[in-house]
Amino acid sequence: MKKFEQKILVVGAGLAGSEAAFSLAEHGVEVVLAECKRIKLNPAQKIPHFVELVCTNSLKSIQETSAHGLLKTEMEKLNSLVLKVGRLHAVPAGDALAVDRDLFAQEMTRVLSNHPLIKVIDVEVDDPLKLMRDHNCSMAVIASGPLTSKALENWILKEISHDDLYFYDAIAPVVDADSLDYSKLYFKDRHKEPDESADYLNSPMNKEEYYHFMQALVAAEKVPAKDFEDLRFFESCLPIDIMAERGQDTPRFSCMKPIGLRLPDGSAPFAVVQLRKENLLGSAFNLVGFQTRLTYKEQLRVFRMIPGFAEASFIHLGSVHRNSFLNAKKLLNWDLSSQKLPNIFFAGQITGVEGYTESASVGLYVAQQILRRLQDKTFEKWPVETCLGSLINYIMTSDRPAPSNVNFGLMPTQALTKEQRRGKNKKKARKELAAVAAKKSFDDFMAHYHS
Repeated sequence: MKKFEQKILVVGAGLAGSEAAFSLAEHGVEVVLAECKRIKLNPAQKIPHFVELVCTNSLKSIQETSAHGLLKTEMEKLNSLVLKVGRLHAVPAGDALAVDRDLFAQEMTRVLSNHPLIKVIDVEVDDPLKLMRDHNCSMAVIASGPLTSKALENWILKEISHDDLYFYDAIAPVVDADSLDYSKLYFKDRHKEPDESADYLNSPMNKEEYYHFMQALVAAEKVPAKDFEDLRFFESCLPIDIMAERGQDTPRFSCMKPIGLRLPDGSAPFAVVQLRKENLLGSAFNLVGFQTRLTYKEQLRVFRMIPGFAEASFIHLGSVHRNSFLNAKKLLNWDLSSQKLPNIFFAGQITGVEGYTESASVGLYVAQQILRRLQDKTFEKWPVETCLGSLINYIMTSDRPAPSNVNFGLMPTQALTKEQRRGKNKKKARKELAAVAAKKSFDDFMAHYHS
Protein backbone atom coordinates (compact mmCIF):
# COMPACT_ATOMS: atom_id res chain seq x y z
CA MET A 1 0.00 0.00 0.00
CA LYS A 2 1.32 3.45 -0.91
CA LYS A 3 2.24 5.75 1.96
CA PHE A 4 2.37 8.93 -0.09
CA GLU A 5 -0.09 10.43 -2.56
CA GLN A 6 2.46 12.53 -4.45
CA LYS A 7 4.26 11.11 -7.48
CA ILE A 8 7.91 11.79 -8.32
CA LEU A 9 9.44 12.01 -11.78
CA VAL A 10 12.95 10.57 -12.17
CA VAL A 11 14.76 11.46 -15.39
CA GLY A 12 17.43 8.91 -16.28
CA ALA A 13 17.74 5.22 -15.44
CA GLY A 14 21.46 5.24 -14.80
CA LEU A 15 23.15 4.61 -11.48
CA ALA A 16 21.79 7.64 -9.62
CA GLY A 17 18.34 7.63 -11.20
CA SER A 18 17.85 3.92 -10.58
CA GLU A 19 18.86 4.21 -6.94
CA ALA A 20 16.60 7.23 -6.43
CA ALA A 21 13.62 5.59 -8.16
CA PHE A 22 13.98 2.25 -6.36
CA SER A 23 14.57 3.85 -2.94
CA LEU A 24 11.52 6.09 -3.27
CA ALA A 25 9.35 3.22 -4.50
CA GLU A 26 10.50 0.96 -1.66
CA HIS A 27 9.36 3.67 0.75
CA GLY A 28 5.89 3.80 -0.80
CA VAL A 29 6.31 6.63 -3.30
CA GLU A 30 4.96 6.23 -6.83
CA VAL A 31 7.68 6.96 -9.38
CA VAL A 32 7.60 7.80 -13.09
CA LEU A 33 11.01 6.76 -14.47
CA ALA A 34 11.80 8.44 -17.80
CA GLU A 35 14.58 6.94 -19.94
CA CYS A 36 15.39 7.41 -23.64
CA LYS A 37 17.87 4.54 -24.18
CA ARG A 38 15.36 2.34 -25.97
CA ILE A 39 14.63 5.23 -28.31
CA LYS A 40 18.15 6.51 -28.93
CA LEU A 41 21.54 5.56 -27.46
CA ASN A 42 24.07 8.29 -26.77
CA PRO A 43 27.58 8.01 -28.34
CA ALA A 44 29.07 6.14 -25.35
CA GLN A 45 26.26 3.59 -24.93
CA LYS A 46 26.14 0.10 -26.44
CA ILE A 47 23.05 -1.63 -24.99
CA PRO A 48 19.39 -0.65 -24.42
CA HIS A 49 19.32 -1.87 -20.81
CA PHE A 50 19.31 0.49 -17.82
CA VAL A 51 22.40 1.28 -15.70
CA GLU A 52 24.95 0.54 -18.42
CA LEU A 53 28.46 0.68 -16.96
CA VAL A 54 30.22 2.41 -19.83
CA CYS A 55 33.80 3.02 -18.71
CA THR A 56 34.69 -0.13 -16.76
CA ASN A 57 33.03 -3.03 -14.97
CA SER A 58 34.64 -2.22 -11.63
CA LEU A 59 32.80 -0.57 -8.73
CA LYS A 60 36.17 -0.35 -6.92
CA SER A 61 37.24 -1.49 -3.46
CA ILE A 62 35.06 -3.32 -0.98
CA GLN A 63 37.56 -2.94 1.88
CA GLU A 64 36.02 -0.90 4.70
CA THR A 65 39.38 0.74 5.40
CA SER A 66 39.21 2.34 1.94
CA ALA A 67 36.95 5.28 1.15
CA HIS A 68 35.22 3.35 -1.66
CA GLY A 69 34.61 0.36 0.59
CA LEU A 70 33.33 2.58 3.36
CA LEU A 71 30.94 4.35 0.98
CA LYS A 72 29.55 0.95 -0.01
CA THR A 73 28.90 0.19 3.66
CA GLU A 74 26.85 3.39 3.93
CA MET A 75 25.01 2.63 0.69
CA GLU A 76 24.08 -0.86 1.86
CA LYS A 77 22.57 0.63 5.01
CA LEU A 78 20.43 2.76 2.67
CA ASN A 79 19.30 -0.40 0.82
CA SER A 80 21.32 0.16 -2.36
CA LEU A 81 19.91 -1.72 -5.35
CA VAL A 82 23.12 -1.20 -7.32
CA LEU A 83 25.18 -3.05 -4.73
CA LYS A 84 22.61 -5.84 -4.30
CA VAL A 85 22.53 -6.54 -8.03
CA GLY A 86 26.27 -5.91 -8.33
CA ARG A 87 27.05 -8.62 -5.78
CA LEU A 88 24.60 -10.96 -7.51
CA HIS A 89 26.50 -10.63 -10.79
CA ALA A 90 30.03 -10.09 -9.43
CA VAL A 91 33.10 -11.34 -11.27
CA PRO A 92 36.47 -12.03 -9.57
CA ALA A 93 38.39 -8.79 -8.98
CA GLY A 94 40.42 -9.24 -5.81
CA ASP A 95 39.48 -6.64 -3.22
CA ALA A 96 37.22 -4.81 -5.68
CA LEU A 97 33.59 -5.33 -6.69
CA ALA A 98 33.48 -5.88 -10.44
CA VAL A 99 30.44 -7.10 -12.34
CA ASP A 100 29.38 -8.80 -15.53
CA ARG A 101 28.14 -5.65 -17.22
CA ASP A 102 25.47 -7.24 -19.40
CA LEU A 103 23.94 -9.40 -16.66
CA PHE A 104 24.09 -6.50 -14.20
CA ALA A 105 22.27 -4.14 -16.59
CA GLN A 106 19.68 -6.76 -17.50
CA GLU A 107 18.85 -7.44 -13.84
CA MET A 108 18.67 -3.75 -12.95
CA THR A 109 16.26 -3.24 -15.86
CA ARG A 110 14.13 -6.20 -14.79
CA VAL A 111 13.86 -5.08 -11.14
CA LEU A 112 12.98 -1.49 -11.99
CA SER A 113 10.55 -2.40 -14.77
CA ASN A 114 8.67 -4.88 -12.57
CA HIS A 115 8.37 -2.76 -9.42
CA PRO A 116 4.68 -2.09 -8.76
CA LEU A 117 5.31 1.56 -7.85
CA ILE A 118 7.62 2.39 -10.77
CA LYS A 119 6.18 3.31 -14.16
CA VAL A 120 8.86 3.32 -16.87
CA ILE A 121 8.29 5.61 -19.83
CA ASP A 122 10.47 5.70 -22.96
CA VAL A 123 10.89 9.36 -23.75
CA GLU A 124 13.65 11.86 -24.49
CA VAL A 125 13.04 14.58 -21.93
CA ASP A 126 13.36 18.15 -23.15
CA ASP A 127 11.23 19.88 -20.50
CA PRO A 128 10.99 18.24 -17.04
CA LEU A 129 8.37 20.73 -15.85
CA LYS A 130 6.02 19.81 -18.69
CA LEU A 131 6.59 16.09 -18.11
CA MET A 132 5.84 16.60 -14.40
CA ARG A 133 2.53 18.22 -15.32
CA ASP A 134 1.71 15.51 -17.86
CA HIS A 135 2.17 12.76 -15.26
CA ASN A 136 0.88 14.67 -12.23
CA CYS A 137 4.25 14.64 -10.44
CA SER A 138 5.01 17.10 -7.65
CA MET A 139 8.81 16.85 -7.82
CA ALA A 140 11.47 15.64 -10.25
CA VAL A 141 14.96 14.20 -10.01
CA ILE A 142 17.23 14.90 -12.97
CA ALA A 143 19.81 12.11 -13.04
CA SER A 144 20.68 12.32 -16.71
CA GLY A 145 24.31 11.37 -16.18
CA PRO A 146 27.55 12.56 -17.72
CA LEU A 147 26.16 12.51 -21.26
CA THR A 148 22.96 14.47 -20.84
CA SER A 149 21.01 14.72 -24.09
CA LYS A 150 21.31 17.98 -26.00
CA ALA A 151 17.60 18.77 -25.58
CA LEU A 152 17.70 18.36 -21.79
CA GLU A 153 21.04 20.11 -21.56
CA ASN A 154 19.58 23.10 -23.39
CA TRP A 155 16.68 23.18 -20.91
CA ILE A 156 19.10 23.04 -17.96
CA LEU A 157 21.23 25.83 -19.42
CA LYS A 158 18.16 27.98 -20.02
CA GLU A 159 16.26 27.33 -16.80
CA ILE A 160 18.97 26.45 -14.25
CA SER A 161 22.47 27.41 -15.34
CA HIS A 162 24.31 29.57 -17.81
CA ASP A 163 27.60 27.86 -16.86
CA ASP A 164 28.81 25.36 -19.44
CA LEU A 165 31.01 23.35 -17.08
CA TYR A 166 32.27 20.00 -18.29
CA PHE A 167 35.25 17.69 -18.45
CA TYR A 168 36.18 14.73 -20.63
CA ASP A 169 36.30 11.12 -19.57
CA ALA A 170 37.76 8.15 -21.42
CA ILE A 171 36.79 4.50 -21.82
CA ALA A 172 39.26 1.60 -21.66
CA PRO A 173 39.27 -1.09 -24.36
CA VAL A 174 38.18 -4.71 -23.84
CA VAL A 175 40.10 -7.58 -25.45
CA ASP A 176 38.93 -11.08 -26.45
CA ALA A 177 40.61 -13.58 -24.10
CA ASP A 178 40.99 -16.21 -26.83
CA SER A 179 43.09 -13.85 -28.94
CA LEU A 180 45.88 -13.45 -26.35
CA ASP A 181 49.24 -15.27 -26.25
CA TYR A 182 49.30 -16.64 -22.71
CA SER A 183 52.94 -17.74 -22.99
CA LYS A 184 53.85 -14.08 -22.48
CA LEU A 185 51.31 -13.42 -19.70
CA TYR A 186 50.84 -14.56 -16.12
CA PHE A 187 48.01 -14.58 -13.59
CA LYS A 188 48.74 -12.72 -10.35
CA ASP A 189 46.99 -10.40 -7.96
CA ARG A 190 49.14 -7.59 -6.60
CA HIS A 191 51.28 -8.60 -3.59
CA LYS A 192 50.10 -12.24 -3.80
CA GLU A 193 51.74 -15.37 -5.16
CA PRO A 194 51.25 -16.16 -8.89
CA ASP A 195 48.14 -18.29 -9.29
CA GLU A 196 45.99 -19.25 -12.28
CA SER A 197 42.91 -18.60 -10.13
CA ALA A 198 44.03 -14.98 -9.60
CA ASP A 199 41.65 -12.25 -10.72
CA TYR A 200 44.17 -10.32 -12.83
CA LEU A 201 46.15 -11.32 -15.91
CA ASN A 202 49.43 -9.46 -16.35
CA SER A 203 51.57 -8.51 -19.33
CA PRO A 204 55.13 -7.66 -18.19
CA MET A 205 57.39 -5.28 -20.07
CA ASN A 206 61.14 -4.86 -19.87
CA LYS A 207 62.73 -1.42 -20.04
CA GLU A 208 63.19 -1.42 -23.81
CA GLU A 209 59.64 -2.63 -24.49
CA TYR A 210 58.18 -0.07 -22.11
CA TYR A 211 59.89 3.01 -23.56
CA HIS A 212 59.20 1.86 -27.11
CA PHE A 213 55.53 1.56 -26.14
CA MET A 214 55.53 5.03 -24.54
CA GLN A 215 57.03 6.57 -27.68
CA ALA A 216 54.33 4.92 -29.78
CA LEU A 217 51.59 6.24 -27.48
CA VAL A 218 52.89 9.80 -27.71
CA ALA A 219 53.34 9.69 -31.50
CA ALA A 220 50.03 7.94 -32.26
CA GLU A 221 47.17 9.78 -33.93
CA LYS A 222 44.50 10.95 -31.47
CA VAL A 223 40.85 11.80 -31.98
CA PRO A 224 40.91 15.60 -32.37
CA ALA A 225 38.76 17.92 -30.32
CA LYS A 226 35.98 19.70 -32.16
CA ASP A 227 36.26 23.45 -32.60
CA PHE A 228 33.91 24.16 -29.67
CA GLU A 229 35.54 21.67 -27.31
CA ASP A 230 38.03 22.43 -24.54
CA LEU A 231 39.45 19.06 -23.45
CA ARG A 232 39.52 18.98 -19.65
CA PHE A 233 40.00 15.46 -18.32
CA PHE A 234 39.29 14.15 -14.84
CA GLU A 235 42.69 13.74 -13.17
CA SER A 236 41.91 10.31 -11.69
CA CYS A 237 40.84 8.91 -15.07
CA LEU A 238 43.45 10.28 -17.47
CA PRO A 239 43.90 8.62 -20.86
CA ILE A 240 47.05 6.49 -20.99
CA ASP A 241 48.34 8.60 -23.89
CA ILE A 242 48.03 11.82 -21.86
CA MET A 243 49.97 10.17 -19.03
CA ALA A 244 52.70 9.27 -21.52
CA GLU A 245 52.77 12.87 -22.81
CA ARG A 246 53.21 14.18 -19.26
CA GLY A 247 56.32 12.07 -18.86
CA GLN A 248 57.37 8.66 -20.15
CA ASP A 249 57.65 7.27 -16.61
CA THR A 250 54.23 8.55 -15.52
CA PRO A 251 52.27 5.35 -16.38
CA ARG A 252 54.95 3.27 -14.63
CA PHE A 253 53.97 4.99 -11.39
CA SER A 254 50.26 4.72 -12.13
CA CYS A 255 48.29 2.00 -13.93
CA MET A 256 51.46 0.25 -15.17
CA LYS A 257 53.32 0.15 -11.86
CA PRO A 258 55.08 -3.21 -11.31
CA ILE A 259 54.91 -3.13 -7.50
CA GLY A 260 53.69 -6.43 -6.07
CA LEU A 261 53.63 -8.11 -9.48
CA ARG A 262 56.82 -10.19 -9.61
CA LEU A 263 56.99 -12.76 -12.39
CA PRO A 264 56.64 -16.49 -11.62
CA ASP A 265 60.46 -16.84 -11.64
CA GLY A 266 60.70 -14.17 -8.94
CA SER A 267 62.12 -11.43 -11.15
CA ALA A 268 60.65 -7.93 -11.18
CA PRO A 269 59.21 -6.53 -14.44
CA PHE A 270 59.99 -2.95 -15.42
CA ALA A 271 56.31 -2.22 -16.03
CA VAL A 272 53.07 -4.22 -16.22
CA VAL A 273 49.81 -3.95 -18.14
CA GLN A 274 47.07 -5.43 -15.95
CA LEU A 275 43.97 -7.10 -17.38
CA ARG A 276 40.82 -7.60 -15.33
CA LYS A 277 38.11 -10.15 -16.15
CA GLU A 278 35.16 -8.54 -17.89
CA ASN A 279 32.76 -11.41 -17.14
CA LEU A 280 32.49 -14.61 -15.11
CA LEU A 281 33.43 -16.78 -18.08
CA GLY A 282 36.74 -14.95 -18.36
CA SER A 283 36.14 -14.63 -22.11
CA ALA A 284 37.09 -10.95 -22.14
CA PHE A 285 39.51 -8.69 -20.29
CA ASN A 286 39.44 -4.98 -19.53
CA LEU A 287 42.78 -3.16 -19.88
CA VAL A 288 43.06 -1.55 -16.45
CA GLY A 289 43.76 2.19 -16.65
CA PHE A 290 44.00 2.19 -20.45
CA GLN A 291 41.43 4.86 -21.22
CA THR A 292 42.56 6.51 -24.43
CA ARG A 293 42.06 9.22 -27.07
CA LEU A 294 43.80 7.18 -29.79
CA THR A 295 41.90 6.62 -33.03
CA TYR A 296 40.58 3.08 -33.48
CA LYS A 297 43.20 2.32 -36.14
CA GLU A 298 46.01 3.50 -33.89
CA GLN A 299 44.66 1.58 -30.88
CA LEU A 300 44.92 -1.65 -32.88
CA ARG A 301 48.47 -0.86 -33.95
CA VAL A 302 49.81 0.42 -30.63
CA PHE A 303 48.05 -1.93 -28.21
CA ARG A 304 49.20 -4.96 -30.22
CA MET A 305 52.73 -3.94 -29.16
CA ILE A 306 51.84 -5.09 -25.61
CA PRO A 307 53.46 -8.51 -24.93
CA GLY A 308 50.90 -11.23 -25.65
CA PHE A 309 48.76 -8.90 -27.79
CA ALA A 310 50.31 -9.47 -31.24
CA GLU A 311 47.12 -11.13 -32.53
CA ALA A 312 44.73 -9.43 -30.10
CA SER A 313 41.10 -9.01 -31.10
CA PHE A 314 39.24 -6.20 -29.33
CA ILE A 315 35.59 -6.58 -28.37
CA HIS A 316 35.39 -2.83 -28.15
CA LEU A 317 38.00 -0.11 -28.35
CA GLY A 318 38.51 2.92 -26.15
CA SER A 319 36.98 6.34 -26.66
CA VAL A 320 36.52 9.72 -25.05
CA HIS A 321 33.25 11.42 -24.23
CA ARG A 322 31.90 14.64 -22.82
CA ASN A 323 30.79 14.71 -19.17
CA SER A 324 28.47 17.56 -18.17
CA PHE A 325 28.18 18.73 -14.58
CA LEU A 326 26.75 21.67 -12.64
CA ASN A 327 28.34 24.20 -10.35
CA ALA A 328 26.49 22.80 -7.33
CA LYS A 329 27.64 25.46 -4.89
CA LYS A 330 26.23 28.21 -7.09
CA LEU A 331 23.08 26.52 -8.39
CA LEU A 332 21.83 23.96 -5.86
CA ASN A 333 20.58 23.81 -2.30
CA TRP A 334 22.16 21.38 0.16
CA ASP A 335 19.40 18.85 -0.49
CA LEU A 336 20.52 19.08 -4.17
CA SER A 337 17.33 20.81 -5.25
CA SER A 338 17.61 23.75 -7.62
CA GLN A 339 17.80 27.16 -5.96
CA LYS A 340 15.71 28.55 -8.80
CA LEU A 341 13.23 25.64 -9.06
CA PRO A 342 13.10 23.96 -5.62
CA ASN A 343 10.94 21.05 -6.82
CA ILE A 344 13.67 20.00 -9.28
CA PHE A 345 16.46 17.88 -7.76
CA PHE A 346 19.72 16.72 -9.35
CA ALA A 347 21.51 13.45 -8.66
CA GLY A 348 24.59 11.58 -9.85
CA GLN A 349 27.54 12.77 -11.90
CA ILE A 350 25.72 15.88 -13.09
CA THR A 351 26.05 17.24 -9.52
CA GLY A 352 29.85 17.11 -9.68
CA VAL A 353 30.79 13.74 -8.21
CA GLU A 354 32.85 11.23 -10.17
CA GLY A 355 32.58 7.45 -10.16
CA TYR A 356 30.00 4.69 -10.22
CA THR A 357 29.36 4.27 -6.50
CA GLU A 358 29.63 8.00 -5.89
CA SER A 359 26.92 8.67 -8.48
CA ALA A 360 24.70 5.90 -7.12
CA SER A 361 25.14 7.13 -3.55
CA VAL A 362 23.97 10.63 -4.51
CA GLY A 363 20.82 9.06 -5.94
CA LEU A 364 20.21 7.49 -2.53
CA TYR A 365 20.92 10.82 -0.84
CA VAL A 366 18.39 12.68 -3.00
CA ALA A 367 15.76 10.00 -2.34
CA GLN A 368 16.27 10.59 1.38
CA GLN A 369 15.84 14.35 0.89
CA ILE A 370 12.60 13.91 -1.07
CA LEU A 371 11.22 11.51 1.54
CA ARG A 372 12.05 14.03 4.22
CA ARG A 373 10.21 16.76 2.32
CA LEU A 374 7.21 14.51 1.79
CA GLN A 375 7.12 13.91 5.55
CA ASP A 376 7.25 17.68 6.19
CA LYS A 377 10.57 17.34 8.02
CA THR A 378 13.23 20.03 7.93
CA PHE A 379 16.52 19.56 6.08
CA GLU A 380 19.56 18.42 8.07
CA LYS A 381 23.15 18.40 6.83
CA TRP A 382 24.77 14.98 6.77
CA PRO A 383 27.97 14.66 8.83
CA VAL A 384 31.15 15.44 6.91
CA GLU A 385 32.76 12.57 8.84
CA THR A 386 30.73 10.15 6.69
CA CYS A 387 31.65 9.31 3.10
CA LEU A 388 28.34 10.41 1.63
CA GLY A 389 28.24 13.52 3.79
CA SER A 390 31.79 14.43 2.76
CA LEU A 391 30.90 14.10 -0.93
CA ILE A 392 27.91 16.41 -0.57
CA ASN A 393 30.00 18.84 1.46
CA TYR A 394 32.66 18.83 -1.26
CA ILE A 395 30.39 19.68 -4.18
CA MET A 396 28.52 22.29 -2.11
CA THR A 397 31.61 24.11 -0.83
CA SER A 398 34.21 23.79 -3.59
CA ASP A 399 35.29 27.21 -4.87
CA ARG A 400 36.60 25.73 -8.11
CA PRO A 401 34.19 23.03 -9.29
CA ALA A 402 36.02 19.87 -10.32
CA PRO A 403 34.53 16.37 -10.13
CA SER A 404 35.87 14.20 -7.32
CA ASN A 405 35.82 10.58 -6.28
CA VAL A 406 35.20 9.76 -2.64
CA ASN A 407 38.44 9.85 -0.64
CA PHE A 408 39.59 10.32 2.93
CA GLY A 409 40.94 13.75 2.00
CA LEU A 410 37.33 15.01 1.90
CA MET A 411 36.83 14.00 5.54
CA PRO A 412 38.19 15.59 8.73
CA THR A 413 41.73 14.57 9.65
CA GLN A 414 41.84 12.18 12.58
CA ALA A 415 44.29 12.89 15.41
CA LEU A 416 46.92 10.20 15.99
CA THR A 417 48.33 9.06 19.31
CA LYS A 418 52.03 9.63 20.02
CA GLU A 419 52.73 5.99 19.25
CA GLN A 420 50.89 6.20 15.93
CA ARG A 421 52.71 9.40 14.97
CA ARG A 422 56.03 7.68 15.60
CA GLY A 423 55.07 4.60 13.62
CA LYS A 424 55.83 3.83 10.00
CA ASN A 425 52.21 3.50 8.88
CA LYS A 426 50.78 6.89 9.85
CA LYS A 427 48.76 7.10 6.64
CA LYS A 428 47.22 3.68 7.25
CA ALA A 429 46.47 4.57 10.87
CA ARG A 430 44.67 7.78 9.82
CA LYS A 431 42.53 5.85 7.33
CA GLU A 432 41.60 3.24 9.94
CA LEU A 433 40.63 5.97 12.42
CA ALA A 434 38.64 7.80 9.74
CA ALA A 435 36.80 4.57 8.89
CA VAL A 436 35.87 3.97 12.54
CA ALA A 437 34.72 7.58 12.95
CA ALA A 438 32.72 7.44 9.72
CA LYS A 439 30.83 4.27 10.64
CA LYS A 440 29.93 5.59 14.09
CA SER A 441 28.94 8.99 12.71
CA PHE A 442 26.75 7.43 10.00
CA ASP A 443 24.98 5.06 12.39
CA ASP A 444 24.39 7.79 14.97
CA PHE A 445 23.09 10.19 12.34
CA MET A 446 20.75 7.63 10.77
CA ALA A 447 19.30 6.72 14.16
CA HIS A 448 18.52 10.39 14.76
CA TYR A 449 17.54 11.16 11.15
CA HIS A 450 14.84 8.52 11.01
CA SER A 451 13.51 9.02 14.52
